[in-house]
Amino acid sequence: MAVEVLVEKGVNVVMKVGDRVSVKESVVVYHHPEHRGQAFDLKASEGEIVEIVTQWQGRPVSANLPFLVQFGKKFKAHLRENELEVI
Repeated sequence: MAVEVLVEKGVNVVMKVGDRVSVKESVVVYHHPEHRGQAFDLKASEGEIVEIVTQWQGRPVSANLPFLVQFGKKFKAHLRENELEVI
């Protein structure tokens, strides 16, 4: 499954599972394994899209944070399409 995203330049980019992405905006998380319980900014972090959430238990959902990105062996985060850019 792929999701089409409109980029600032007016060019459509399709994000799909397996794409390498970079976090282009400041996104603060508190569940990073090396910084548990502390604020950690993901800006400029690179990872791989491992899932695009469109279903839950066989039912369609409209997830607010549909892109599940793997940043390392132990860390994944759900993000919005406007927070990511394909590299």
